[in-house]
Amino acid sequence: MATHRFLLVDDEPHVTHLVSYKLKQENIEVDTAQDGAEAFRLACEKLPDLVITDLQMPVLSGFEMSVKLRANHRTANIPILVLAARGHTLSDEKLAKTNIKQLLSKPFSIRELIRTAKALVDPSQGIQPHPSDNPIDQAGRAA
Repeated sequence: MATHRFLLVDDEPHVTHLVSYKLKQENIEVDTAQDGAEAFRLACEKLPDLVITDLQMPVLSGFEMSVKLRANHRTANIPILVLAARGHTLSDEKLAKTNIKQLLSKPFSIRELIRTAKALVDPSQGIQPHPSDNPIDQAGRAA
C-alpha cells in the first residue's frame, strides 16, 4: 500500500522513469508529467502530497507552475521540491509566490532526493533533508 502520492515533473523521460521507479520502490505512488501545464492539471486532479519538479521545461516552467499551484486554493499547501541546474537560485521575492520548500541541484543522488522528499511530507518521522547547494530555510529564503 502506498504511503504517499507524489507528482514528478520533468521534460526528460529518463529522469522521470528512473526517479519514479525508485520512489515506487519506497511504496510511494507516483504520477508524472512532462511540462508544467500538464503537471498543474494533474495536481489539481490528484492532489499529491508533494510535487517534485524541474525548473526549465516547455509550455509552463517549474517556477510558473509553482506560482499557479500556490494561487489555487486546492493546491496552495502542497510542498514543492525543485530540481535545478547547479548554481540556480530563487530570490526571496520569487519564493514568496510559491510553496517551494527545497531546491536540489542537478546532478542529484536518488538517495538524497528520497530523503529530502520524505522529510518534506512527513517531518514527524525525524528524517532531515540532506543539506544541498541551495536549501530553502524555514523563512523560505535560499540559504
